[in-house]
Amino acid sequence: MKVVSKQRNSRNCFICGMDNKIGLKAQFYNMEDGSVMTPFRMREDLQSFPERTHGGISATMIDELGLRAMWTDGKEDVCGVTTSITVKYRKPVRYDEDLIGRGKIVKNTNLAIVTHAEILNKKGQVLVEGDVTYLKLPVDKINKNMDKEHELPYLIEDDIKEINFEE
Repeated sequence: MKVVSKQRNSRNCFICGMDNKIGLKAQFYNMEDGSVMTPFRMREDLQSFPERTHGGISATMIDELGLRAMWTDGKEDVCGVTTSITVKYRKPVRYDEDLIGRGKIVKNTNLAIVTHAEILNKKGQVLVEGDVTYLKLPVDKINKNMDKEHELPYLIEDDIKEINFEE
């Protein structure tokens, strides 16, 4: 699937923060179908049982993918806070394996946005999926001291033009 544009990365977010020493440093792409996608890998230090990523880390990625789905139109001015998240674990998420995250808006109202997000393996099999509801809020209502330009400073150029599953 073709990449339309790329989203900015933050400083300290666990999922996308480029300055976070223990974070995943995931990068997010707006796709031609209106979804957001990220190719990423979990690490061994994020395990629960051997060879498996902790479910809470997978849920955190589902939450981030849902939020990032709000920015697929190229505008990062819509913000929100998670009010509910439901996660279903379908198959183990192995660490040190290429993965793809995908998120899409399901419902958008004046007050809330509902998203569906998935973590998939390279074959396109759903490993984890979830539905997340966000209460829409202006940035200054989330944190009056937050400067969005300061928090999301990184736009990392690369040559990724498509994100596809193996055939």
